Amino acid sequence: MNQKYNSDVEAVDGLRDAYQQLRNEIGKVIIGQDQVVKDSLISIFSNGHCLLVGVPGLAKTLLVNTIAQVLGLSYNRIQFTPDLMPSDIIGTEILDENRHFRFVKGPLFANIILADEINRTPPKTQAALLEAMQERAVTAAGNRYELPKPFFVLATQNPIEQEGTYPLPEAQLDRFMFNVMLDYPSLEEELLVVKNTTSNYSPTLSKILTGEEISYFQQLIRRIPVPDNVMQYAVSLSAKTRPNTVHAAPIANEYLNWGAGPRASQFLVVGAKCNAVLNGKYSPDIEDVKAIAPAILRHRIVKNFKAEAEGISVEKIIEDLIG
Repeated sequence: MNQKYNSDVEAVDGLRDAYQQLRNEIGKVIIGQDQVVKDSLISIFSNGHCLLVGVPGLAKTLLVNTIAQVLGLSYNRIQFTPDLMPSDIIGTEILDENRHFRFVKGPLFANIILADEINRTPPKTQAALLEAMQERAVTAAGNRYELPKPFFVLATQNPIEQEGTYPLPEAQLDRFMFNVMLDYPSLEEELLVVKNTTSNYSPTLSKILTGEEISYFQQLIRRIPVPDNVMQYAVSLSAKTRPNTVHAAPIANEYLNWGAGPRASQFLVVGAKCNAVLNGKYSPDIEDVKAIAPAILRHRIVKNFKAEAEGISVEKIIEDLIG
């Protein structure tokens, strides 16, 4: 138990209050995008990774930079390019002046990694992130190196249709807890953005949490109890997405090539716990699962030719599955 809190109930209240402070601080820089901010923070407190998808200019990079500042964590930005090599992000061994090999750590060795435009680099380098994201460690020259804790990858991606991009492999997409879509701001929000960014407005951000507190809250989320009916709903929702299986929904059989795996069920439960806590509840309900389901499922289901031909979107399929 963290010395700051006498019980898990107090700790839940503490996390909810910290979340409101985080929202207020981030709101000094990021105008609008409330759901995007919430999903990003849920992924962090759930010990997951987040993929932010949107066209250039929607403040994806600024959002991640701002989150790192208010969480008081070390932060590195990696700009993914077509010529980036795995050793450029993991690190490499060098021969020092004493003729001994010494490992020089790459930019992955930080608490928060912004993998900027991750789909601009070839699969070889994309794959270098896999062990880091799953194991929180990297291997170089046969040696294993632990990454700092807490460790999060917040990646940005431009839409696949844009020239010069490489689709992320399914194994890598599945490592991301959330696939968060960024949309254009409203006219009022854009007006405020332009006012702030074309003047000398320069907000001062306060650090709300430490790395130790974040790790504590991650463990707290794991201890949140989940009612049996909520657990059943989350697992059933994932099973509905799998075409030609006993639990498949009709829309999955008609429009999907394949659906979400067990990792989706795990993320649905953990994400629902965190969503409940941030909304002031001590245990999740089915509405919490529904709230975070689109961001968890949209990159884990693959449409078939019929869906493409009829213009059926992934969002429409998920909406039908959630009911």
